[in-house]
Amino acid sequence: MTNRRDFLKKAGVAGVAAGTAIVGAPAVHAKSTIKWRLQTYAGPSLGEHVIKPAIDAFNKAANGEMEIELFYADQLVPTGELFRAMQRGTIDAVQSDDDSIAAPVDVSVFGGYFPFGTRYSLDVPVLFNQYGLKEIWEEAYDEVEGVKWLSAGAWDPCHFATVEPIRSLADLKGKRVFTFPTAGRFLSRFGVIPVTLPWEDIEVAVQTGELDGIAWSGITEDYTVGWADVTKYFLTNNISGAWCGSFFANSERWEELPDHLKTLFRLCMDSSHYYRQHWYWGGEAKLRTAGSKLELTSIPDEEWAKVEAEALKFWDEVAEESDRSARVVKILKEYNATMDKAGRPYRYG
Repeated sequence: MTNRRDFLKKAGVAGVAAGTAIVGAPAVHAKSTIKWRLQTYAGPSLGEHVIKPAIDAFNKAANGEMEIELFYADQLVPTGELFRAMQRGTIDAVQSDDDSIAAPVDVSVFGGYFPFGTRYSLDVPVLFNQYGLKEIWEEAYDEVEGVKWLSAGAWDPCHFATVEPIRSLADLKGKRVFTFPTAGRFLSRFGVIPVTLPWEDIEVAVQTGELDGIAWSGITEDYTVGWADVTKYFLTNNISGAWCGSFFANSERWEELPDHLKTLFRLCMDSSHYYRQHWYWGGEAKLRTAGSKLELTSIPDEEWAKVEAEALKFWDEVAEESDRSARVVKILKEYNATMDKAGRPYRYG
């Protein structure tokens, strides 16, 4: 009995002490995961290449601190409303060109396919990192509330995939074509009728005759997303050697991130840019030579030279729209003159 009493006494004291320790200890709360929603301009099949690998890598490396949920073209909001949705905080980040999301900045005209602004995909990162476009884009978006421009990279060239063959400029007249806003504005000079539709509707629109073709990509995307299954011809002439697209984020959400997550996101954007460089470059050549779905056609160089000359007039018109646009056009002219002077492999002529 004595031993039992001693045991109970000691157990009671220990229990009180333990209870006191528990009550007095500071509360420990698990850190909640930062959640973002990012929408891309691309549909699911294209998104598998142009964005998903980078977002998957980010989510893995963030190790539970942050998770980005990826949405494809028009899933949350139509592409043309992405900028405003990001400003409002409806979505946290966007991958697209400035042109398609109707960014209210003067440089948006240079996003997407600015006619003959680039000849190769490497032109885009060089222009941004060595010729001053990065600073101009930062300056432009700093004037807009609610959105942070983060990084630009190159995608594929802009070619026509059509139901009927294009072998001369005359063949472009009256063709209803799905394309980007600025590209459409330029191509309308040659009789093209630009058509805007949701990305997921394009394949059916070609099948029903609502569209005669697409000037939205190179041959890699035509095969990847199914457009090569509903068109017959691929025009080897292009109006741009590389699409220029960017990553954007809601300013407030971006500033809330700790520095190490900002750095991680920047690294994943660079990874995304790099992936596209080799995926498109290899795909364009392989599918032109080994692809079996599209017949290649060409407009003769002497006739296509008229399109290139018209592009320079277009540049000068855009330069008159704002001082900043004039600065961009000046850089494009200087850059292309340098590349022409450098010769092969920078420019062929």
